[in-house]
Amino acid sequence: MPTELPFKRGAIELLILKTLSWGPMHGYAIAKWIQDTADDALRVEEGSLYPALHRLENKGLVTTSWGLSENNRQAKYYALTPAGRRSLREEIETWVQYAAAITKVVTATRQPA
Repeated sequence: MPTELPFKRGAIELLILKTLSWGPMHGYAIAKWIQDTADDALRVEEGSLYPALHRLENKGLVTTSWGLSENNRQAKYYALTPAGRRSLREEIETWVQYAAAITKVVTATRQPA
């Protein structure tokens, strides 16, 4: 089992937006998809998930509606808005550039001048 990794600032919102790019989901399904996709290295706890979802909703990046979950229970479903899709594209680009820059530095084999 891999070591659970801490979240970096802004990462949880990006992961939620990416998860919702597949379609509307309720909170538990969002957390489960992230955990499963990351092979258990990332775990989104309720205390982080729901405040992040509320922030995204307040920014107009996700909308909510009520529906039935897989086990026939009422659940709040979250879905991306068009602004959420645009934000996701921008955030992915920024994150990939940031990760590439960090990787260059931490894997450098040339010492400073």
